[in-house]
Amino acid sequence: MSSPGSSMTTATTRHSDRRISPVFIGICAVTAVTGWATWTGFAEKPGIAVFLFVTGAWIVSLCLHEYAHARTALHSGDITIGAKGYLTLNPLKYTHALLSIVLPVIFVIMGGIGLPGGAVFIERDRIRGRWRHSLISAAGPLTNVLFAIACTAPFWLDALDGVPPEFRYALAFLALLQVSAAILNFLPVPGLDGYGVIEPWLSYNTKRQIEPFAPFGLLFVFALLWVPQVNSVFFDLVDAVLRGLQVDPWQASSGWSLYRFWT
Repeated sequence: MSSPGSSMTTATTRHSDRRISPVFIGICAVTAVTGWATWTGFAEKPGIAVFLFVTGAWIVSLCLHEYAHARTALHSGDITIGAKGYLTLNPLKYTHALLSIVLPVIFVIMGGIGLPGGAVFIERDRIRGRWRHSLISAAGPLTNVLFAIACTAPFWLDALDGVPPEFRYALAFLALLQVSAAILNFLPVPGLDGYGVIEPWLSYNTKRQIEPFAPFGLLFVFALLWVPQVNSVFFDLVDAVLRGLQVDPWQASSGWSLYRFWT
């Protein structure tokens, strides 16, 4: 038997609101074709294929990250999500396409760092219960965790026989991006999902004092990662997680070198 909340959600979400966007399908197609080109060595310069494959897969993961936020919010009580286009996986529908797509891709190009930005606009006043608010924030980075597990599956399943080195390195680099995205996004920094997880449990006065800093949290974290000591500690942690998933960090580094084909 469905609950009143679930029937209301179904009634207020039209089929067209949930139809997968041609834009997302196009990104998936580019990812698939360039993944094939990386695997077969079809491209004359493998770096270009790796660049397009990893960038395409990264954007797919960003779309799924935002979709997870939106879908969880929908089932938690925000019935306006569907009309905003968030359930179509169209990156152009996000409230901050620059933060959600463009900046994360620039972060990858500049520093090999997976850092999703914001965000889907969720009408929080429609949602009751602190646990629901926390779950909505956690849903995005948990998607990156699942993506990392999927990317590293061939490694920890010992199923790499016959996998061309370029494709293996591309997968390892993509896994690094997902691991770094999950770690960074779970940081309790205003503007990141980790803060969104703990925010419902903070006092009203504490939230008011922190609120002015929220728009700068993402850029603050990125700037901090350029400090050599911080960068070293962070990537030591990422490498430790990759090793736990049976991925040699050297392979991820090789993937990043291929990705930056212009160097």
